[in-house]
Amino acid sequence: MDQLPIFVNLKGRNVILVGDGEMADAKRRLIERAGGICVDAGNHDARIAFVAIADEDEARSSANDLKARGLLVNVVDRPEICDFTTPAIVDRTPVLVAVGTGGASAGMAKAIRQRIETLLPETLGPLATAISAARARIRERWPEGAERRRALDQGFAAGGHLDPFGRHTPDTVANWLERAEEPNGDRLIEIALLSANPDDLTLLTARLLGEADHIFHDADVPAAILNRARADAIRHEGAPPLPAPGGLSLFLRLPLSHG
Repeated sequence: MDQLPIFVNLKGRNVILVGDGEMADAKRRLIERAGGICVDAGNHDARIAFVAIADEDEARSSANDLKARGLLVNVVDRPEICDFTTPAIVDRTPVLVAVGTGGASAGMAKAIRQRIETLLPETLGPLATAISAARARIRERWPEGAERRRALDQGFAAGGHLDPFGRHTPDTVANWLERAEEPNGDRLIEIALLSANPDDLTLLTARLLGEADHIFHDADVPAAILNRARADAIRHEGAPPLPAPGGLSLFLRLPLSHG
């Protein structure tokens, strides 16, 4: 990754906005939509700032002054001097999908966002809110963290009770808690990859990478594929021991003809 994507809580926080006109108005709407309070450059409580100035020299000078005060600065249309960039956003509050290109092309980010918009139902936000409200009941049903994660993974899987791409009602989570099967136990799955190209991953393999607790792999499995796994999944080079560790373990192998 060239940048670390994070979500910043701006509710009730001061955010410096320098500039005027359409560029500044767009950033003002974004800040206020996130609950932030737009203030001028003289404010000393803010920690991040947006510079929306058309003139090149003036924009750079303003950004340098703000950076010298320790602020993180976004400069509209000048990604090379930005400390952070703002993504294209798919909003299903509290679910947010952010699409960024590191400033390479805002148009590309917008095109990707528009396609994702057509995939995510409007019921996704209420579903996430209902799951959050049911957190205590979910913990009571599955006290162990690994077991709870596997139960949720099964619920969120394609066609599952909680499938994010499905249509849901206010009773969806309650019905899932009542009817959910016990999660799959410890498993070791060996996967013969089609190639070293991550675009060749099957949908099933991609889903398992997102669920696995342990990833065992041959030395020649590229990082581009391993990076599709959960960030907190434990990576092991080499074949898995027997018995394998608890939870879901994958063993990834490339075809013999590779290379």
